[in-house]
Amino acid sequence: RDYQTATLKLAEIGQLLWAAQGITHLQGLRTAPSAGALYPLELYVVTGRIEGLAQGVYHYDPRHHQLIKTGDGDLRDALTRAALSQGWIKHASAIFVFTADYERTTRKYGKRGKRYVHIEVGHAAQNLFLQSESLGLATTVVGAFHDDEVARVLQLPTDLQPLLLMPVGRN
Repeated sequence: RDYQTATLKLAEIGQLLWAAQGITHLQGLRTAPSAGALYPLELYVVTGRIEGLAQGVYHYDPRHHQLIKTGDGDLRDALTRAALSQGWIKHASAIFVFTADYERTTRKYGKRGKRYVHIEVGHAAQNLFLQSESLGLATTVVGAFHDDEVARVLQLPTDLQPLLLMPVGRN
């Protein structure tokens, strides 16, 4: 949790995104299992120090393995405040934010669909964790935050709920 001020490479961000939610099969299957292959997760990254990438909020499009900018500026301070002011978070080079559209899974599986979403985010977060380690980067999972504030900072669509934050940097 003691991040250097070093810049991450765009290729490293791309590898982390792919590890968490990348497509591995022509039929759209991904790196993390999903109940019914419904894929309720949406992954965002709040950037601070990424070589060749402007500061802002980006949504990951796994079908095209690309980032779509959804917000401008360095929002790491705002996200840190939303995360109960855990000051070390703002020093990460990037903060990955896992969100979910529960309806994608609950319309098929009912109430237990919510549990399936939580299992899925655990798989995806572990993939990002393992890929971070293999790249010599540091991360951890942050679950202590105000959901509504995170949603406001990221300007999330109303159908998406924030589930986890994963700050990433060099230590």
